[in-house]
Amino acid sequence: MERWEYRTLKFFTKGFFTGGTLDIKEFDNELNAMGSNGWELVSCFDTNQHQGSSKEVICVFKRKK
Repeated sequence: MERWEYRTLKFFTKGFFTGGTLDIKEFDNELNAMGSNGWELVSCFDTNQHQGSSKEVICVFKRKK
């Protein structure tokens, strides 16, 4: 039976009035670092802040134990 371990990362957006901007360079760097360590991204979603803007982006990764 395969066993998996999971890890969750949370990225906070910036700017309340600008609609919650995500630092794409930081986001890409972190995703690439996780991938280099054998983690696979299985889900990514955002949470609502105000009138549809994003407060944070949550990413879930898995890899075999």
